[in-house]
Formats: sequence, C-alpha cells, structure tokens
Amino acid sequence: MEHQNLNLTLKVWRQKNAQDAGHFETYPVSGISTEMSFLEMMDVLNEKLIAEKKEPIAFDHDCREGICGMCSMHINGRAHGPWKGTTTCQLHMRAFNDGDTITVEPWRASAFPVLKDLVVNRSAFDRIQRAGGYVSINTGNAKDANNIPVAKENADLAFAAAACIGCGACVAACKNASAMLFVSAKVSQYALLPQGQPERTTRALNMVAQMDKEGFGSCTNTGACEAECPKEISVMNIARLNREFMNAGFSSND
Repeated sequence: MEHQNLNLTLKVWRQKNAQDAGHFETYPVSGISTEMSFLEMMDVLNEKLIAEKKEPIAFDHDCREGICGMCSMHINGRAHGPWKGTTTCQLHMRAFNDGDTITVEPWRASAFPVLKDLVVNRSAFDRIQRAGGYVSINTGNAKDANNIPVAKENADLAFAAAACIGCGACVAACKNASAMLFVSAKVSQYALLPQGQPERTTRALNMVAQMDKEGFGSCTNTGACEAECPKEISVMNIARLNREFMNAGFSSND
C-alpha cells in the first residue's frame, strides 16, 4: 500500500480515576502516516495535548512488539482493533482511511476496573494465576532436549496454549466478560505436560474458583474470545478446562 497521511477524528474515553463517571472527548489529528502503529498515533496525539497544556491520555504499553499484552484498547468496538490476531501495538494506521472517526475505549468488565482513561486494573488475572498456574515441585536443573518423553501432539497443544499473553481481550470481547479462554489456556499448558501432573487435580478447581471470586462471567459459547484473541488461542482449551474441572471434582470426592 502506498504511503499516505491521514486526517482522523478520535473519540477517546477519558476518566480521571476509578470513581469518575467518565466521558468521551473528541480530538482531531492530522498528518498521521499509514506506516505508524496505533500506539505511535496515540503518542502524536499526546504530544499535541501536552503542547496545548492539556492532560495527555493514559494508556498501557510496554514492549510494543506484540508480546506483553499491555496495550489493551477497544477500538471501534473490537478488542485490539480490526486486524485479526494482532495486538494494538502491532495494529498499523493503514487499517484506517482518511477522514475516519475512530472510537477508543478501555476494556469493559467489572473485574477490570478502569484506573484512568484507557488503563484498567487486570490484577484479577494475576490472582487467578497464583491460585494454580504454577508447578510447585522441585524440577531440578534444565534437562537435555527430549530427556522427558512428551507426545508431539501434546507438546504442540501446550505450546499453543502457552502463547496466551494475558491481555484480557477475551474478557473484553465476551458479552458475559468471561475469563474462560485465559484460564483454560493456563490450565491446558500444564495439563498436557508431565511437569504439570502433581497439581492437576487441584489446579482447575482452584483457578476456576478464583475466576468466579473475581466476578468474571460464564462462558457464552459464542467464540468471540477466540475471534478477538491476538494469539488466536483456541476455544478447544475451554473444553479441556471443563474436562479437567469435572475430573478434579470427581477426584476430590474419592
């Protein structure tokens, strides 16, 4: 695509703190290169606001390489924007057209309270992870490759599940604000490998219990989570989580 400069209208959610009701503010931006990333465009807007002695827009970011999952923005009604399998930091402005109006919001979920503007508190994910997403046994030093036999299919499925970056797009996309895709990815990556077996009977129970405690909704079975996940985590992991949860329940009653 030929390089272009875009003139855009941004409708951005502004919220001073968790207690503030929040509102949209409209900002015109001009001369935005189609080669810019979405976050670079937001940087340009913030530089403009600072030059005008106005409060810049707060938003999360870190690696800007599609790895960390910090760049949580709802763009024109979609988590991370219009491109499939892409984080906000890897979304480029060539996805938009000159004259477009772009609406930018934070994740919308009661378990992800807004801290300021586009920044939400996703520590609920950390508490779910601490509830069971770990291996507590002493595994010793790093082993040589192929020292522990793992079926190729299981290794591939575990690797795919471990690709989850915990951004929360699944929650933002789900009409019930469910965290099932996140939890299922974390449970799956351990359930499929021998290192994760010692806690297998308690992991799913504990992580699901913590998920419910945090206030996430139930799975809608619509597949919106997979469709908006920047790492394209499969909903088949949710089926595995359900099996792990039921088996753990039976084991705990033995």
